[in-house]
Amino acid sequence: MGAAQHTANAGHGHDDHHHDDHHGDVGPHSSFSGYMVGFVLSIILTAIPFWLVMAKVIADRNTAVLVLGGFAVVQILVHMVCFLHMNGKVEGGWTLLSTIFTVVFVAIAISGTLWVMFHMNANMMPDHPTPTPPTHTEGGAAGHHTP
Repeated sequence: MGAAQHTANAGHGHDDHHHDDHHGDVGPHSSFSGYMVGFVLSIILTAIPFWLVMAKVIADRNTAVLVLGGFAVVQILVHMVCFLHMNGKVEGGWTLLSTIFTVVFVAIAISGTLWVMFHMNANMMPDHPTPTPPTHTEGGAAGHHTP
């Protein structure tokens, strides 16, 4: 044991280990009420979109996708804050920063993949003329062809 460590522990007895002391811990300690708030918000953010779809409140499909996607994003944020305890203070903000980086990276990867897939046919395939159906303007009797 080094001199610095021995001096730091000089005030404590040999058997005083203090494993439960978290005075250096900067992470949030949630209470039962914090988890219940997250749980109730999760139920509400699940029930509202379920009702919107089952009652067919939104007729336009694109609007429904945007609204349901918005509820999904809000629910993800509720889970991250209430259950994963992510905020700017934990670990100096590195957890939140790494999560933001991951979300941006995944969004770029997904949008790039979709862009390539939707535009691959138009950008990669040569222009082929569309075949036209044969016309029947030839003279003669029906069913009789002249060479």
